[in-house]
Amino acid sequence: MKHVKFTKVHASGNDFILLDQRRRPGRLNYRAFARRYCARTTGIGADGVLVLTSSSKAAVKMRIFNADGSEAEMCGNGARCAALWTHKTRRKNDRKLTIETIAGIINAGVTRSRVKIQLTDPADIRMHQKLRLAGRHITVHYLNTGVPHTVIAVQGLANIDVRAVGRAVRTHPYFAPEGTNVNFIEPAGENFIRLRTYERGVESETGACGTGSAAAAIVADTLWSAPPPERRKIKVQTQSGEVLSITFQRRQEKRTEVWLQGRAEIVFNGTTETTRE
Repeated sequence: MKHVKFTKVHASGNDFILLDQRRRPGRLNYRAFARRYCARTTGIGADGVLVLTSSSKAAVKMRIFNADGSEAEMCGNGARCAALWTHKTRRKNDRKLTIETIAGIINAGVTRSRVKIQLTDPADIRMHQKLRLAGRHITVHYLNTGVPHTVIAVQGLANIDVRAVGRAVRTHPYFAPEGTNVNFIEPAGENFIRLRTYERGVESETGACGTGSAAAAIVADTLWSAPPPERRKIKVQTQSGEVLSITFQRRQEKRTEVWLQGRAEIVFNGTTETTRE
């Protein structure tokens, strides 16, 4: 058996097992580790595993493995946790740092327990798409904010069966083969929305989703906001109850300089055992 040190972290209720492999890289099957230890009743319990390794391009490299063992290109709240951990454990006191991900280099800033990251510019935006689901057509909006997201505007958000509808949309042939994360939104005031998210890889509703919050904010701004001003700020209340702040630049149809900000926390450190791979 191999002893594995880990840290439990969360950002706005989106929780992760963090493995700091910068100084002690080893032969560990991260996919199997995620499937075993993300389990809520028989493991540590988490939405995913963050693996931090050394990077020649940034302060740290982050890989994210979902609870089902699949690897994601990016995770907004995971990146905020990685930024907080990196800031607290490296010798430099600089509150600005960069993170290497599959989706690209991410800029981050840490102020006490609040962490902000700059996401990659949204791509492949497809508004007002019609999907046939359970014998009827629904309108969805699709974009990639580092990972694929579908956003659905609803009435009565609290009553939506997020697991059932989310799973049906996530596996819809329109999004094959990689599938999509699914976000349900409703307006809650001026520049303020509520959000519930079904996450691909977790295959269930999560307390919060960073890239999903950014996708939801951009879609909500497109659907419900008047054109000016160009610099936009949208508040997003997640299912955990925490409100995330999304800011971005709006120039006609383009959305750039997207920043996600909210709380992140280191919960506890621990050691577990796993079979050496």
